[in-house]
Amino acid sequence: MVPSLHARLRDNASVLRTAYKASAEELESGQGQVPAAKWLLDNYHLVETQIREIRNDMPPGYYRQLPKLAEGPFAGYPRVFGLAWAFVAHTDSHFDPEILGRFIVAYQSVQPLTIGELWAVSITLRIVLIENLRRLAEQITIGRREYAAADAFADRVLARGAVVSAADAMARASKPLSERFAAHLAKRLRDQDPTTLPALGWLEDQLNQQNLTVDDVVRSYQQRQGASNVTVRNIITSMRLISDIDWSELFERVSLVDARLGTASGFAAMDFPTRNLYRSAIEQLARGSGKTELEVVEHALDAAVAAVRRAADPATAGRVGDPGYHLIAEGRRALERAIGFRPSIGLWISRLSIRLGIRGYVAAIFVVTAIVLALAVGALAALGVGTVWLALFAALGLVPASDIATALVNRAVTWNFGTSALPGLELAGGVPEGLRTLVAVPTLLGNEADLREQIERLEVHHLAGAGGDLAFALLTDGGDADREVLAANVPLLAVAAAAITALNRRHGPCPGGGDRFLLLHRRRVFNPAEGVWMGWERKRGKLHELNRLLRGATDTTFTPVAGLVQDIPQGVRYVLTLDADTRLPRDAALRLIGKMAHPLNRPSFSADGRRVTGGYGILQPRVTPALPLGREGSFFQRVFSGPSGVDPYAAAVSDVYQDLFGE
Repeated sequence: MVPSLHARLRDNASVLRTAYKASAEELESGQGQVPAAKWLLDNYHLVETQIREIRNDMPPGYYRQLPKLAEGPFAGYPRVFGLAWAFVAHTDSHFDPEILGRFIVAYQSVQPLTIGELWAVSITLRIVLIENLRRLAEQITIGRREYAAADAFADRVLARGAVVSAADAMARASKPLSERFAAHLAKRLRDQDPTTLPALGWLEDQLNQQNLTVDDVVRSYQQRQGASNVTVRNIITSMRLISDIDWSELFERVSLVDARLGTASGFAAMDFPTRNLYRSAIEQLARGSGKTELEVVEHALDAAVAAVRRAADPATAGRVGDPGYHLIAEGRRALERAIGFRPSIGLWISRLSIRLGIRGYVAAIFVVTAIVLALAVGALAALGVGTVWLALFAALGLVPASDIATALVNRAVTWNFGTSALPGLELAGGVPEGLRTLVAVPTLLGNEADLREQIERLEVHHLAGAGGDLAFALLTDGGDADREVLAANVPLLAVAAAAITALNRRHGPCPGGGDRFLLLHRRRVFNPAEGVWMGWERKRGKLHELNRLLRGATDTTFTPVAGLVQDIPQGVRYVLTLDADTRLPRDAALRLIGKMAHPLNRPSFSADGRRVTGGYGILQPRVTPALPLGREGSFFQRVFSGPSGVDPYAAAVSDVYQDLFGE
């Protein structure tokens, strides 16, 4: 049984701390220091940081999962540890990401590494660098002792003038002489007269017996000192660089799993969290089936190809043809059966809890309540409390016991069930024409200052966006009134029209055609229930009619605005709705569009086209109410093209719209 890397790290940290303290004391006493010791002294804070990060980034459970070497000098240690040691040894601790990438690729041409091993490369490199620094620190410590011994010996010799006394002192010197001792002693004695103090001649005789000369020893010592200085410098520089580079980019460049998925599917077009989601599923399936990760990938790709052949329509084919369908979605169970996957105890319990649903949750509370009461009643019975009092205690303690049980079960649920990230596309080049999106901001015509602020905010949304085929529309209604047209609204619309025209002139049209900025105003209609003229159905109506307008309807209540000629973008696929006081975070629109466009999230409909049965028609991101500049939230909808003029979006959204918008 070999010591774990954690134990070796603790030992290395202790040795380095001791060497640092000795160097600091040496500096305070005014003694000279070798360059390597100065590097350690000046950069020990960085070494401490690296040790702390290693401890945080490599928990014991992760360490145990790494494949171990069966033979060789590192038998029993992770295979990636041997790889990192070989890289450091061949580069003299000089870290270069490009060289490391080529080194890993060459290694994997013989033996592929797992996903976990590739992620562990950065940690093990730091561990090996710490090991190498510890070796050099020990050399510094040994050298310090040798220098002290050489100084003491030289002081004794130089303090006596008689030849015989000097000879006696020299006779007590240790044999054979170490390189450091001899070199430092030669430095101290080189200016002495050999006729009165034959110590230098004695030193030469001693070295001749070891087949060495003074020049050889001094030259070798200087070379070793220079090499140690270079190595320590390389270690410190490499530690800084390792902390600065993007390891995810290096990982994906050398990952064989990523390469295989990227060539056989749209994996490369997905965002990093999605790619990581797929990789985590592959790791789990490989651990539970005894197959390699590349074999799991091949099974998933084969399942995707077979599913496409069986698909009844292109929409279904696009969904089941993505390997993620078989790794993280509905096709997962079939893939597990195909590879002989055996879920772990934790996964089995998690799946059972999901299958039981609310019934399992309530049952767990009852069971925990019974256990809590049984423990309490048992403790009282052991103290000799009577049966009647025990029954009364159980009856009165039922409610507090159930509260305790509910808290415990809720805590267990929180520990075992986290949020599930939706897969998404990366859209690194901005919004493509095929995913054309309109950002809509519903508002009411108020005063001129508020209206100008809303239009300026449209420009801010555009500047904070990711670029591409993204248009922005201000959807306006007049306030409730006793007649259809109010004279006060006319100058407001004229101001808005001029501002929108200026924005389009400044920023140009959308890449796929159509104006970048739009002003869509609705006329009032009479509402008999409320007895007023108003925008039909207010915000709900705006979005419903916007959907119909984008799909080509000509009977909406949107009306032309005097002095404004608008070219509405055609083929809009998504609508992103923002409240008037919402700030659109940078690239948030791009991430939402990427989520909706992923094959696993594209909605599928029931036979009548009025119900979303798979995927998503609406995304509502998490709301953060504590933002000082307003609510961060948006409503993202898909512009559907339903059969026979039916608006499936209206049917899909009607049940949840009230909760989303509070109207």
